Amino acid sequence: MDLLTTLVDKGLRRELPTREEALAVLATSDDDLLDVVAAAGKVRRRWFGRRVKLNYLVNLKSGLCPEDCSYCSQRLGSKAEILKYTWLKPEQASEAAAAGVAGGAKRVCIVASGRGPTDRDVDRVSQTIAAIKEQNEGVEVCACLGLLSEGQAARLRAAGADAYNHNLNTSEATYGDITTTHTYADRVETVQQAQAAGLSACSGLIAGMGESDADLVDVVFALRALDPDSVPVNFLIPFEGTPLAKEWNLTPQRALRILAMVRFVCPDVEVRLAGGREVHLRSMQPLALHLANSIFLGDYLTSEGQAGKDDLAMIADAGFEVEGTDTTTLPEHRADALAGGGCGGHGGGGCGPCGDGDAAAEPAVRAEGVRAPAEGVRTEAVRTDEAPVSAPAAAAAPSGEARTDLVSVRRRGAGTELPPNA
Repeated sequence: MDLLTTLVDKGLRRELPTREEALAVLATSDDDLLDVVAAAGKVRRRWFGRRVKLNYLVNLKSGLCPEDCSYCSQRLGSKAEILKYTWLKPEQASEAAAAGVAGGAKRVCIVASGRGPTDRDVDRVSQTIAAIKEQNEGVEVCACLGLLSEGQAARLRAAGADAYNHNLNTSEATYGDITTTHTYADRVETVQQAQAAGLSACSGLIAGMGESDADLVDVVFALRALDPDSVPVNFLIPFEGTPLAKEWNLTPQRALRILAMVRFVCPDVEVRLAGGREVHLRSMQPLALHLANSIFLGDYLTSEGQAGKDDLAMIADAGFEVEGTDTTTLPEHRADALAGGGCGGHGGGGCGPCGDGDAAAEPAVRAEGVRAPAEGVRTEAVRTDEAPVSAPAAAAAPSGEARTDLVSVRRRGAGTELPPNA
């Protein structure tokens, strides 16, 4: 297929596809799906080899959010029967994080519901970052606290945060249909504040909210222009009690095409397979590893994920390897730009999004330290009871049919007395 040959060539050179090419990926047929995955897989392996980075979520404060994001179980007015609790203490958050690190996680993502942090909240989170890093040598910490005020990103960076997550979620044109209590521009500004403070920016999307192909391409192109280091691709988890509870728009094939399009548009960026993968990809999750180089381990903020031991088995069975803490995730040109205070897209060493520089002359990854889980990583002590519906059973559901049995509310881990799924 000429389209795929062109897209692979552009991806290896970090060159931006055209909008028409990106739309064409989403329009490919199921008959061509394996060809699409194979093509995007070449780009993924060029920049990230066969490594998979593991990330672990800790929900510092759950529920009772004043914002009205339609997709969110923690939103204002949500009737979803999720866990609700106020701030975890630093030692509680550190204990929760340690479970994920023991399972092989390289990055811990600490999240708090709400519009954005107060200065007192930033102090509290700073203590939590210190506690996590003291207990877990070499771990990365990404904060996700909502919209940032002036100076807060710098304070988080000084406290030891490595990254900041704030997703664009959907296209600017349709953002007002999803959220009314803040704007798309507010989200862009927060990502830019994080970048200006020297934090590695993490920003992605949610697919399956009823958006068009054009909306998906718009948000991914906007992300490319914003140039985050990592792009989480979430698939809507249609929680009962939220406005989007009836939105079951994705098939496993559709989800894979979306991931392939993101990889072609953002070839050298950490593409993370995030929330909803178990619900919508189901038994086809291993194919997604040929497109994404990063996943969340275990449970999510308010929903259960696949058992951690099954995540590790899936990675190994698919022929991939867990990325160790002594391995640099990003390709060398992006890692060097970030270390130098740049965004990875401009200045010395070439322009990431524009494709300047000789891609063929650059090593795909730092070769040293590429290995399986770090010494001491525990892979066997994983809680497997209360697990969600197994992937093979889920795969039998007709496409588009509501499957509320696939959406399990998290009842373990952070904020509970039960061991986590990690």
